[in-house]
Amino acid sequence: MRTKPSFAVVFGAFAAAGAIAMFGGEISASAETAAGCQVPQGTERVRLNPADFTTRIDNPWWPMRPGTRWVYRETDPEGARQKVVVTVTPKTKKIANGVTARVVHDVVTEDGKLVEVTDDWYAQDRCGNVWYLGEATKEYENGKVVSTEGSFEAGVDGAQAGVIMAAKPRAGLAYRQEYYAGHAEDRAAVVSLKEQAQAPFGYFKKGRVLMTRDLNSLEPKILEYKFYARGIGPVLAIGVSGGSDREELLSYGKGK
Repeated sequence: MRTKPSFAVVFGAFAAAGAIAMFGGEISASAETAAGCQVPQGTERVRLNPADFTTRIDNPWWPMRPGTRWVYRETDPEGARQKVVVTVTPKTKKIANGVTARVVHDVVTEDGKLVEVTDDWYAQDRCGNVWYLGEATKEYENGKVVSTEGSFEAGVDGAQAGVIMAAKPRAGLAYRQEYYAGHAEDRAAVVSLKEQAQAPFGYFKKGRVLMTRDLNSLEPKILEYKFYARGIGPVLAIGVSGGSDREELLSYGKGK
């Protein structure tokens, strides 16, 4: 999943993020939302009730109104730059697990040439948790598709939905973002809700930025810190282990 940014940022001392636990068994998302907005943490299965979900995504840390558009610059350790354009479309998709999701279109280019094109699928539950239900991704070389690795759909071949933004984030809260064994195993934990950040798009005041610590079980050396500005969404992502990639928000347009 590419919708994860980075930036020239000033932040306070890192709070302890806490370990991300891996649990077995099965949980019921409907029962948990009613009981207090629980989120999945490990490899456990979740049983989602489509009636609990909407494509109207208004979580304040990552609102996805149709027409909203984020443009990022991603820089790798060698200095190569890619442009990432993320657009919330008016389209929806019924996922195999029965939930109807919002389609978010993600295009990555380098020197004007396609690198990757992805449709990500999101929906929000009645508590305000934003769930990630899968993606259809294509990687390009010389204008041709060379890979669809990483694509998955919740409810297909054992793939499970995850949470991309919690309804009530708090320091130490750990959650899985996606789970498709061997293909998509991103996890995150909230570090702080009291940060500040600066990107080409602008400065985001202290206390208006949420910071997460992001890991991937398939690439255990990789560690990123990501920053979300209230009312806007991702503004910055910084690789601090397994690479020093940086993704920063260049422009933002709110949908109507």
